[in-house]
Amino acid sequence: MAISDDIGFGEALSLVTDHIAPLAEEVVPLAEARDRVTARAIIAAVDSPSVDAALKDGYAVRSADVAGAGADHPVRLALGGSAAAGDKPGTLRIASGTAARVLTGAPLPDGADAVVSEEFALPDDQAVVLCRDAEAGRNVLARGSDVTRGQVAAPEGVRLTPGRIGLLAAAGCHRLHVVRRPVVAVLATGDEVVAPGAPLPAGKLYASNMAALDAWCRRFGWPTRLQIVGDDPGALRAAVLALMSEADVLLTSGGAWRGDRDWMVRILEGLGWRQVFHRVRMGPGKATGFGLLGDKPVFVLPGGPPSNWMGFLQLALPGLRRLAGWANPTLDLAAARSARTVTGRDPTWTQFVTGVIDGRRDGARFDTLRHLSRLHDLAAANAVICLPEGRSRIAAGEWVTVQLLP
Repeated sequence: MAISDDIGFGEALSLVTDHIAPLAEEVVPLAEARDRVTARAIIAAVDSPSVDAALKDGYAVRSADVAGAGADHPVRLALGGSAAAGDKPGTLRIASGTAARVLTGAPLPDGADAVVSEEFALPDDQAVVLCRDAEAGRNVLARGSDVTRGQVAAPEGVRLTPGRIGLLAAAGCHRLHVVRRPVVAVLATGDEVVAPGAPLPAGKLYASNMAALDAWCRRFGWPTRLQIVGDDPGALRAAVLALMSEADVLLTSGGAWRGDRDWMVRILEGLGWRQVFHRVRMGPGKATGFGLLGDKPVFVLPGGPPSNWMGFLQLALPGLRRLAGWANPTLDLAAARSARTVTGRDPTWTQFVTGVIDGRRDGARFDTLRHLSRLHDLAAANAVICLPEGRSRIAAGEWVTVQLLP
């Protein structure tokens, strides 16, 4: 039985995230962890750097020995050795009145607390003349300043970007607990739909929605299973059962409304799905539905490209991200000024408007798209703005919250 047949967008989004839990975790090596999502907080195993180290080529000193040094008051210190990156720490020590030659990354000699960079130094036989002071800590990378052993190097529910992979490597984390990637089935329906690459008979069209949904899923590293089925209830039922046997979630495209050939919800009802909602006060995308078949999520998406696209971005994608373990499953946000007045059609609905955001010296600007083709608009968009229920107008020049498309 449906929880609701006609609900607001905010409630629909909450129901999606409330009904979906992350998949089981698995352990992967660091080299295979890019774009995976952490299943638990990852704790640094080591300090990085493991010792106090020189940040620059120069001379390790005691800061008190060079206090007041300058071009008009150089300080001469005896040289007491040298160190380079990778040298064993603790093997070199300097006393008051001496300095040691150090290269970038070298362990700081015992007794030193600063480094004078080499552009302010003039070697002189067994000594060095320094024309710059250096307070304690100058040009020194302190032990654990990049990563401290025991600290959280990556929290639970974050995507492992190349930058995070580098941080985890430095932290000594080489086998990572991540959420299993969801396998996403995409079922495109309709007698008029033809697979890309096949001959296109008159009156038919290529399955552009399926191709776009497949591309969105692959963008996040989720493997897909794709199928096209005509308006045949028996064939649709068989396809749903087959796809759900090998996938973690099903996206259907087309046949979502209540027309004579809109079979999708009726097929799912016959299979015993638990409908959570089917019809959301949002535009485009009002025919979007969501439910569970067994314990697996199913998103019913409309066939019209703008509605299909928006139903996916606003409801299905957060559900998929939740399944994949994302702590924050919705789209990233930014602030921008609206380049023009945007007027909605119905203030009792949540309305979404696609457009482009660009950076300017006086702040980012969002502008709507004005192509004649809905597909060209979707292809060009990199952002979406929302007119929530109760609001039907955004004035030109007004600051708005913008959803950024990944």
